[in-house]
Amino acid sequence: MLKLPLQVFRQLGPGLITGAADDDPSGIATYSQAGAQFGYQLGWTVVLTFPLMVAIQIVSARMGRVTGCGLATNIGQNFPRPVLYAIVLMLLGANTINVAADIAAMGEALRLVVGGPAHVYAILFGGVCLLLQVLLSYRTYVHYLRWLTLGLLAYVAVAFTIHVPWHEVLLGIVWPKLALTAETLTVVVAIFGTTISPYLFFWQAAQEVEEARAHARATLREAPHHGRQELRRIKVDTYVGMGFSNLVALFIIITTAATLHASGITDIQTSAQAAEALRPLAGDFAFELFSIGIIGTGLLAVPVLAGSAAYAVAETFLWNHGLHLKLSEARQFYGIVALATFGGVALNFTAIDPIKALFWTAVVNGVIAVPIMAVMMLLVSDPHVMGSFIARRRLKVLGWVATAIMAAAVVGMMAV
Repeated sequence: MLKLPLQVFRQLGPGLITGAADDDPSGIATYSQAGAQFGYQLGWTVVLTFPLMVAIQIVSARMGRVTGCGLATNIGQNFPRPVLYAIVLMLLGANTINVAADIAAMGEALRLVVGGPAHVYAILFGGVCLLLQVLLSYRTYVHYLRWLTLGLLAYVAVAFTIHVPWHEVLLGIVWPKLALTAETLTVVVAIFGTTISPYLFFWQAAQEVEEARAHARATLREAPHHGRQELRRIKVDTYVGMGFSNLVALFIIITTAATLHASGITDIQTSAQAAEALRPLAGDFAFELFSIGIIGTGLLAVPVLAGSAAYAVAETFLWNHGLHLKLSEARQFYGIVALATFGGVALNFTAIDPIKALFWTAVVNGVIAVPIMAVMMLLVSDPHVMGSFIARRRLKVLGWVATAIMAAAVVGMMAV
């Protein structure tokens, strides 16, 4: 009976991994802050972002599969170089800070569970993530990433170990009661920024290119007769991946609302802090599940963050790139992976507090996502780029609606 679900699971790839990587420790911290501060009143945000996230990630994946090039390459070929340089520089900076916060959270989570020095664990986690990307073949690496996505089910399980007033959860989704303050809008933009995040765009496009290379498939512009089958696969993969991502995000908000907010704990800055606060309120089992989930999703997300930055930089400067290549064949590409990974580790040993920067990184991601999404929508609508595979009307509408909502949230945050 398990054969069919396992076969379906094995067929999922870039969409599932991208969606799961979105619930990284920094995302967990943002969703935990939303639940602790506002209770169930922000559950609607992750429901709203689901179709928007699906649309923009399908755009990203579609572009990679049709053109055989990553997002940075497509931007560089169709926009002035300063536009590309600005986008890639912002992505590299945001990703490095994100890596720092994620590794710090993983080290702290392991310290909470087994004791010991969190900084040493942070170095070990950084080394493991880097070695996996450098030493493993692409197919083996992706196989492990796919199974790591199951670690996120810990956050669904936690919600069923505590008492949750499900009617209040439903009301928070369909009829929230919130004042439109600067504080509220900042958290909303942070949720949008950590859910619809630029590094996901670059990663999924690059992984579609990697998948095609791994299976010796021509681009859809070269082999349009495969288009219907491939676009259907991308659609299913992305719907499942983003649905999984947003479901987990919703359960993190539910769990922290039912425990922390209900007990008057409203200021949560890190995912590890959320896990520690759960122990006296929800018991050791819930605490351990939450902590293990942080470590598992961090092992998934850190390579995605570092990898997406490496793809963007390598494509910008026309370097050899791809996880299918050996270290000797793509030294500069893996050099950026190492820079982003150990740059993040190093931030944990400086006066800069990556944890305090974390929430604002999510806000910055929300801000910089707007121009990147606009550029993507222009590209996917251009027949010179996409050939006969330009986005159809429904995808265009959803993509531009997603861009407009992100822009409106940012403007609202700045105006209030």
